[in-house]
Amino acid sequence: MKKLYLDIETAPNKVWAWGLWQQNIAINQIEEPGYTLCWAAMWDKGPVVFESGRGMIKKLHSLLEEADVVIHYNGTRFDIPTVNKEFLLQGMTPPSSYHEIDLLRTVRRRFRFSSNKLDYVAQQLGLGAKTQHMGMGLWRGCMDGDEKCWKTMERYNKQDVRLLKKLYEKLLPWIPNHPNHGVFTESDDPTCRNCGSKNVKKNGIERKVTLPYQRYKCLNCGAPLRARSRLRAASDGVLV
Repeated sequence: MKKLYLDIETAPNKVWAWGLWQQNIAINQIEEPGYTLCWAAMWDKGPVVFESGRGMIKKLHSLLEEADVVIHYNGTRFDIPTVNKEFLLQGMTPPSSYHEIDLLRTVRRRFRFSSNKLDYVAQQLGLGAKTQHMGMGLWRGCMDGDEKCWKTMERYNKQDVRLLKKLYEKLLPWIPNHPNHGVFTESDDPTCRNCGSKNVKKNGIERKVTLPYQRYKCLNCGAPLRARSRLRAASDGVLV
């Protein structure tokens, strides 16, 4: 299973407005729409790659063509639709299908942190923190071609991807509906769907309304698992 960790940074929309609070911006007030400023990505084993400028969208398309799984933070609503827009604007066809793991959705669904922002969650778990920067001035500096700002942006974008990988590994047993590693192997041995380990043990019976299933526990990542097929007979003698 080829896993790609991805984070993009975008330029803001340039608009004309009469106020600063609760503005309704009409399309004829948009001077320049936002666009993908840069991106950083890494495979499970490999360095973090940073790209900006001419040709970066084509390179990202090539990475997505290779990926079985793309891991991001709020990427389902932001990163992926944004890069899809770029592909469309540049006349590209959709990349080959891939699974998405949005870690923000896992954080919201499984936990109750005081804040769901990546920086806060990562720090709470002792994984590190985002790179500090000057705020909006960093984005404006990059848009104006300031080399110092671009160096800071590269560090910032790369660090987000490193945090993303650490958070994925920490949340791995908690991720619901993780793409099944078992379908990427030819072995018939019980395999952890979340991490791919075969170091699993039986862990009792899960009884649905009418059917029992064998439960397992991964001894590698700790994920709770369940056999795909029902047991032919439950331990209480009920036939299925």
